[in-house]
Amino acid sequence: MKKNCIVIGAGISGLVAAHELIKNDWKVTVLDKGKGVGGRMATRRAGEARFDHGAQYFSTKTPDFRDFTQTIINANVAKEWHLEAGDKAFSHPRMIGINGMSSIPKFLAEGLSIKTNEKVISISDTENGCQVETESGNFYQANALIITIPAPQVLELLEKSTISCSKSTLEILQNIQYHPCIAVMATLNQKTNLPKPGGLSFETGNISWIADNFQKGISPIFSATIHANPAFSITHFDDDLNLIGKQLLEEMKEWIPADSIEGFQVHRWRYSLAFERNPNEFLIADSISFPTIFAGDGFGIGSIEGAYISGKNAAHKLLA
Repeated sequence: MKKNCIVIGAGISGLVAAHELIKNDWKVTVLDKGKGVGGRMATRRAGEARFDHGAQYFSTKTPDFRDFTQTIINANVAKEWHLEAGDKAFSHPRMIGINGMSSIPKFLAEGLSIKTNEKVISISDTENGCQVETESGNFYQANALIITIPAPQVLELLEKSTISCSKSTLEILQNIQYHPCIAVMATLNQKTNLPKPGGLSFETGNISWIADNFQKGISPIFSATIHANPAFSITHFDDDLNLIGKQLLEEMKEWIPADSIEGFQVHRWRYSLAFERNPNEFLIADSISFPTIFAGDGFGIGSIEGAYISGKNAAHKLLA
């Protein structure tokens, strides 16, 4: 009989973990509360405009992730973004999805059993492993569990579940902290004033990042993405989205002239960047009766590369 695993979270960490298990003849079901896969590797459409409104790019520092990056380049899914402009110097190549950042998780999702719009609300023991209940009233059973959602969501899920983790496991999860981010996506009728290749980062002010999605090569028409910095995002996270959008666009009028704006949308990322991470690449829940591993960008080196490494090594640990 095949061993089977439920993976909670269809970001890159969960998708990679699922692939590693399937390659070793496990049956895997991936559950995610969102409409699609990718988590913060997200690309939104508004008419003809496209916006990378979550992760903007990723770097390749480790040999294993470099090999994966070459695979998706060869598959015409990713390309290098020659990012040089801005306040920061970039010492490693920056990569992006050819049709937006969501191209990469969509590529990874091919061939996997993924259930979207399935928010997990509780976990319980069974005789042979675990049972997961979702908000829609569905139940899934497996021998093992890999959880890749942000640590605060893990803690909330554990509170509603009948399983219990050790105090040390809970403390590790509680110590993982995330910055929020408010993202503004503006559809434009003319190009921005951003220099090539279309990305600027800022060390001061309310805005940390602005991108020209047309120059970036992901949008067929003019559009821009603005990311507020953590301090602004924390202060204004629950404010009126329309007012937030207008304020941030006004602050960027040097780069996005007011008369070029056709419309805009605003998105809140509650768990945008893990700034306090656990140094280990994953975490084993040592007091649960069935194999349970926590992974994601809250572990190891963080970011997209760290999430990839975390998910892959969590799967290998389960296999071992």
